[in-house]
Amino acid sequence: MFKTTSNYSPIMNTYSRLPLSIQKGKGTLVWSDDNEEYLDFTSGIATCNLGHCPSEVEKALTEQLSQLWHTSNLYHVPKQEELACLLTEKTCFDQVFFCNSGAEANEAAIKLVRAFANKNGDKQANMVTFQQSFHGRTLATVAATGQEKIKSGFEPMPEGFIHLPYNDFDSLETIEDMAPTAVMLELLQGEGGVVPANPDWVKRLSDICKENGILLIVDEVQTGIGRTGSLFLYEQYHLEPDIMTLAKGLGSGFPIGAMLAKEEVALAFFPGMHGSTFGGNPLASTAGMTTLNVICEPEFLYKTGEKSRLLLSELERFQEEFSFIKEIRGIGMLLGLEISGNAVDLVKLALEEKLLILTAGPNVVRLLPPLTVSEEEVNSFVQKFTKVLQKFREVHHG
Repeated sequence: MFKTTSNYSPIMNTYSRLPLSIQKGKGTLVWSDDNEEYLDFTSGIATCNLGHCPSEVEKALTEQLSQLWHTSNLYHVPKQEELACLLTEKTCFDQVFFCNSGAEANEAAIKLVRAFANKNGDKQANMVTFQQSFHGRTLATVAATGQEKIKSGFEPMPEGFIHLPYNDFDSLETIEDMAPTAVMLELLQGEGGVVPANPDWVKRLSDICKENGILLIVDEVQTGIGRTGSLFLYEQYHLEPDIMTLAKGLGSGFPIGAMLAKEEVALAFFPGMHGSTFGGNPLASTAGMTTLNVICEPEFLYKTGEKSRLLLSELERFQEEFSFIKEIRGIGMLLGLEISGNAVDLVKLALEEKLLILTAGPNVVRLLPPLTVSEEEVNSFVQKFTKVLQKFREVHHG
């Protein structure tokens, strides 16, 4: 029986939820339980890259639902093998491990690095990550994350992680002396404030890794699957990493994560070292295959790029009009506005205008529209966001 106290909820208190209950979604639109329509520029935090309930994925999942849901990884899963083949065909990697989330994908990457190090006689297996990074909510990925607020309350942290300043050239020159097994980075920090990596800094980092036999891991949980205008962001940086992690957009909202690696690294795993009950099951793999096939269609990312440039031009116009917008940054359909003021206040004002947006730290607003957003919906966003910014100026900047 449920408790009857007014402040009781059966859900653990781990989220500061906005006063909205979403019951239905299609494309870029969602509807509340009282049938109010909202324009969704969050995509489930960069997850619904094809919009809500994309017809291609819905059709494929409906067909799969009538055939097989789950068998476990004790047997071959043909759909999983098809998805792995597609992922390796589209990337520089050779093998894939499937799981259920970005945190699990990064956890798998950390375990693979340690297995690789131990196999080669390195018992330290230290890993360099960067300040303001975010790599997940498991204990190891929290330790890898370069934000103290994420670690607070969960001490003691697992050892083996060194956090260096992001985009700082001088700190890179200390990596060789540290002799880590691997470096893990986001090429565009999402939760850390929508901060892109400096291409020259990334080039120097990559060179240091190659010169010293250090594994390079790119965390593309938020940036992958077309979110930043290319299928994967590492392509825009002309990198060839050793490991990549994916989740979010890979399944169009159906839970799936993936850790990809070069063969010489992947061989550090052998049967029994790691696993996942649900990872890459027939439903998840079907969602991943269908999503990836749609995004890989000719012209899809080209059209996405056109719309992202339109959105960026409108944001630049806003910056000219509203002095409290300090900086606009991001890549593709992962954009952030740094403002003078509390970003949560702006998000709440947007909710009043039936517009859903996110924060990325205390003073950054994050925009993550579906890659399928139309020009008309971008124009609708502009109309709504104009009112939001006007209200914010009136309330906070006189």
